[in-house]
Amino acid sequence: MTSARKLRLLLPLLALGACAPAGGGTATAPAPTIEGERVLRDLSILAADSMEGRRAGTPGGARARAYLLGQMRAIGLEPVGSGFEHPFEFTGRGGGARQQGVNLLGTVRGTRHPDRYLVVSAHYDHVGIGRPVDGDSIYNGADDNASGVAALLELARYFRANPPENTLVFAFWDAEESGLQGARAFIASPALPMDAIVLNVNMDMVSRSERGELYAAGASKWPFLRPYLDRVSARAPIRLLQGHDTPHPTPQDDWTMQSDQGPFHAAGVPFVYFGVEDHPGYHHPSDEVEAVTPGFYVGAVATIADAVATLDRNATAIREARAAMPAPAAP
Repeated sequence: MTSARKLRLLLPLLALGACAPAGGGTATAPAPTIEGERVLRDLSILAADSMEGRRAGTPGGARARAYLLGQMRAIGLEPVGSGFEHPFEFTGRGGGARQQGVNLLGTVRGTRHPDRYLVVSAHYDHVGIGRPVDGDSIYNGADDNASGVAALLELARYFRANPPENTLVFAFWDAEESGLQGARAFIASPALPMDAIVLNVNMDMVSRSERGELYAAGASKWPFLRPYLDRVSARAPIRLLQGHDTPHPTPQDDWTMQSDQGPFHAAGVPFVYFGVEDHPGYHHPSDEVEAVTPGFYVGAVATIADAVATLDRNATAIREARAAMPAPAAP
């Protein structure tokens, strides 16, 4: 089935147009508005068969990167340093020859604290073409993580139109599936001062939940974040839960080091990670566009936008709380 056909099947399931968190907001802090049709279209393009699973270092990954660069320029993001593209080299999980990845970084400048940063991120790579399952060898990665990347584009559009108080860095990581390599490369050779980064908000798998549940992880490691997430949860159009940031009941239940927020946490930077629990499509060819739950997804993107806006407005208090807190235990 073509990606365009999949999108036509998905769109009637939504009330097309805007989606904002329930409970609105205040006169001074309106709830973010998300265009459902547009975010689903971006997801469909990134998860198309033509992207060949977006594996780092492949033509499919390069095609996804070219699409993202076009969108970043169209949105009006400002490049970081010498440009949007930040190449790096890495060795994959199994060792072997050095490979090249490319992170993409763009900013919306803050109105009050332009030299203070919130890094909002998602990885655009996936696992590529692999072992056929029921005749399908393309691992499209619609939820993992075309969903987070499409959400990141939509957040960039929203904050470009509604400038934040602090500078927002929109980071599209490469080679996450090879061991969080894009985020690790950023931390190892940061494109901006590390001591000016207030926190990282990372998205990885945010579009697929039959139960309508999105998790926000991080407050168990960084307790001063909990009140802000509680506020967002109270007005969210989906069920926003906090958890998956402690090793209970098993170490696998702690997601801290399972996506690109991990290198930030290890470097002492607070984080909030948004994601859903694993589903049958995880790292499987069935992780395709028609398997996402569109109403939940658009609500999730609106909720994350509300969280970023809330954290941005409270960045001074967050920075002060972080300074008063001992360094967390090593992951």
